[in-house]
Amino acid sequence: MDSAHLTGESERHLCSAEELELLGVPVNAGVVEPFLDLRTAAASAGFDLEVLSGFRSFVSQLSIWNRKARGELAVLDSSARPLDIGRLSGRELVFAILRWSALPGASRHHWGTDLDVFDAFCRPAGYEIELIPAEVEPGGMFGPLHHWLDRRIADSRSFGFFRPYDLDRGGVAPERWHLSFDPLASACQQQLTLKVLRNTIEGADMELKGVVLENLEEVYERFVMNVGRPPA
Repeated sequence: MDSAHLTGESERHLCSAEELELLGVPVNAGVVEPFLDLRTAAASAGFDLEVLSGFRSFVSQLSIWNRKARGELAVLDSSARPLDIGRLSGRELVFAILRWSALPGASRHHWGTDLDVFDAFCRPAGYEIELIPAEVEPGGMFGPLHHWLDRRIADSRSFGFFRPYDLDRGGVAPERWHLSFDPLASACQQQLTLKVLRNTIEGADMELKGVVLENLEEVYERFVMNVGRPPA
């Protein structure tokens, strides 16, 4: 695959218009059938498994990054509480953003293999999903779905999906809502090299770009490559 696929600058790997109607959001064409199988299994257990976010372009991720860097969107601490970014150095701000938002060019959502999911049965009318721990922890509205997914992933009946951010490894904060389709995502991760990422960032109109480039090796190891793996 080319670098444009890896960094969200291409949409050639995405599903068809007919498949988009089934899922509601664009995803990698190779993810459609496995996800529909997982959704059918979830339905048999009483859940309405839906995708909140699938493919995200480089432009979209860059917008999120720049708005957070400028203080237009909240930057959260590890407990999902807003930070006062005026008190942070440039390096501190970069690493704070990276706890919850991927670096443009390095988001797994660029590949279309990674999905943020929820249980539509349990979503109150008019409720805007925040993708925060309180929604998915035991006692949260989507807690039962994720308890079911825990069991599916643990016994390898997850149709190839796993949680890359299952634990706090000192990089991205745990995201139970985030599923990744391993057969495709693992290949993308291997091919997203430090060189590819650096070239993409150097050409971007990105806030804090100088700070990011100065710390890119650490960012790459801590926030891009530092992820969980599916059960053997």
